[in-house]
Amino acid sequence: MPSSPPTDDNTSDDTLEHFEAHGAPPLPASNESGWVEHEGARIWYASYGTGAPVILLHGGLGHSGNWGYQVPALLEAGHRAVVIDSRGHGRSTRDARPYQYELMASDVLAVMDRLSLARAAMVGWSDGACVAMVLGTVAPERVAGVFFFGCNMDPDGTKEFVATPVIDRCFNRHRQDYVRLSATPDDFDAFVAAVSEMMRTEPNYAARDLASIRVPVLIVQSQHDEFISPSTPNIWPAAFPVRNCGCCPASAISRRCKGRLCSIGRCAPSLRACWREGGFDNAYMPVWRKPPKFHDVTRALAS
Repeated sequence: MPSSPPTDDNTSDDTLEHFEAHGAPPLPASNESGWVEHEGARIWYASYGTGAPVILLHGGLGHSGNWGYQVPALLEAGHRAVVIDSRGHGRSTRDARPYQYELMASDVLAVMDRLSLARAAMVGWSDGACVAMVLGTVAPERVAGVFFFGCNMDPDGTKEFVATPVIDRCFNRHRQDYVRLSATPDDFDAFVAAVSEMMRTEPNYAARDLASIRVPVLIVQSQHDEFISPSTPNIWPAAFPVRNCGCCPASAISRRCKGRLCSIGRCAPSLRACWREGGFDNAYMPVWRKPPKFHDVTRALAS
């Protein structure tokens, strides 16, 4: 049965019917936007507001417009929000080299240099989460913290792909947006193949590699993620010193967290309760219509 049309009282879009038809809400007017020439690509970015900076890194096949709910929430909380189209995604171009998370991370640093940002909090979704974690590894002096949502750090952390109506709707939205935004609008199938090859073979970080990260990290895994293995959260304690920090409301997590990591299902009972309530339900939470708990935790990382 199709989901009912979203209203103010029905704020989820768990079947992604609204997202497929309309996408996320449009981003607000930016203070600054443009492209950075870097490593054979033109990387598009936009900056909004003032205050402590938060860089939002979208998922594979998506683009910056997928953050249409989060950017206004960050501005309301007094932060500067920066969005970046990953190379080959959205308005950004790419060269002939294969996609690599480390190369995409270097693009983020190039944008930070253009905006004179010495340091920023990173909010990453799916592929963007991996890029954020890479930045925490290779450039910790530039990273205030990492919000890592819905991703793995080695190829064994993914499920076998199974197409579903929800995934098909998201894929259709990605196709529409690619045709609308890309400098190579006829190359969507080749684009998907190239990104999929990266996802199949990367990332390749062992626990000992992640153990070197010294920036605050918040790992969030959805209860019904379509792509990430449910056993993935169990690897994090091997990489990070985890403490039961006794986090209270999601909106207060960064201010109250005393440990370096809050791993869903391991050390944060209140957040585990959030996902049981539907706060973190599947891989597409950021584009649900106004999922309050996702917004609260995203803002809290930057607080």
